[in-house]
Amino acid sequence: MGRDMRAALEVADVFRRHGAAYRQAHRGHLGRVEARVMGAIEACRTAVLGGHVERCDDCGLVRQAYNSCRNRHCPKCQGLARAQWLADRQADLLPVQYFHVVFTVPAAVAEIAFQNKAAVYAILFKCAADTLRTIAADPKHLGAEIGLVALLHTWGQTLGHHPHVHCVVPGGGPSRDGTRWVSCRPGFFLPVRVLSHLYRRLFLEALQGAFDAGRLNFFGDLAGLADPAVFARRLADARRIDWVVYAKPPFGGPEQVLAYLGRYTHRVAIANSRLVGIENGQVAFRWKDYRHHDKAKLMTLAADEFIRRFLLHTLPDGFHRIRHYGFLANGCRVAKLALCRRLLATPTPAPVPPAVDYRERYRQLTGHALDVCPACGGALRSLGALRPHRPAAHDTS
Repeated sequence: MGRDMRAALEVADVFRRHGAAYRQAHRGHLGRVEARVMGAIEACRTAVLGGHVERCDDCGLVRQAYNSCRNRHCPKCQGLARAQWLADRQADLLPVQYFHVVFTVPAAVAEIAFQNKAAVYAILFKCAADTLRTIAADPKHLGAEIGLVALLHTWGQTLGHHPHVHCVVPGGGPSRDGTRWVSCRPGFFLPVRVLSHLYRRLFLEALQGAFDAGRLNFFGDLAGLADPAVFARRLADARRIDWVVYAKPPFGGPEQVLAYLGRYTHRVAIANSRLVGIENGQVAFRWKDYRHHDKAKLMTLAADEFIRRFLLHTLPDGFHRIRHYGFLANGCRVAKLALCRRLLATPTPAPVPPAVDYRERYRQLTGHALDVCPACGGALRSLGALRPHRPAAHDTS
């Protein structure tokens, strides 16, 4: 495969080689957000965004370091954001068992979600959180106020549209009167069947409310859902099937929670490491078949289809894909966590002062140094800025 076999492949390579043809083929149908994501990933760490020149004081190596696009859909730009988020969450951890609960939607609802991302993804978040908090507050199950972190993923292993929310939940919370900590049973949080039934009811009620308020739009194959009778039949069908809510094995402790969150929080639809080859207009990538014991498989798609699937997972501007609820909600986290620690008789962790220099901050958060020469390990020194430069159409550098 020539260069494809010798160098690490990136989603950016697919966009740079086939993005122009994709834009031409889908002219008039490519959304503003999708077009901006493509442009950002193509430009990331290239001369288009500018950068700086640096030189090693020991061996004399001179190199150009280009700026990152920082787009949240870019596979190369999540490392620092992930590390910063995890550092901020370190102080939120409690010395209790943690659980992992996943809320999904059936295919008929996922179709509606795709055409109404902001509205329906928000419903997915709220109903998942409300379900957990309502059942946990019930004295028949736990009788406590809980907190949770919810993470939205919209993809499956083959890049299909599969919206679901991962919830990471401490196994307990303050009692209703705030006088004691209530723990769940070891290894068991809440009954998933009870969660599933309430979640389905809350979701369908919220979806009907969004429809009645005129917040949903339909086009293409779903245009008929604009008719209230047709929409009502769609919801009635969804009400008759089971909605999948499943609890994964509980985490061993707070350290495992952070390791898990580090893998999930800032993930994009596909990591560069899964790409295998780009040849003859085809993109090959690895995927796990979860229905067959996580068997590793290879999938090959036409570049146009690969790009289409990747862009299915762009999020609306300003949409938050990580949200906090209960005693971890942003508005009350400090006070509520102080109460939790008091009830658990555990001390408040000392804050870690942030570094002033961004290079030192990057080293603190990721363990990697930006100012170390890759050739000899000496110190790199900046020689000056590189202005952004967009190459001419014939320039393939």
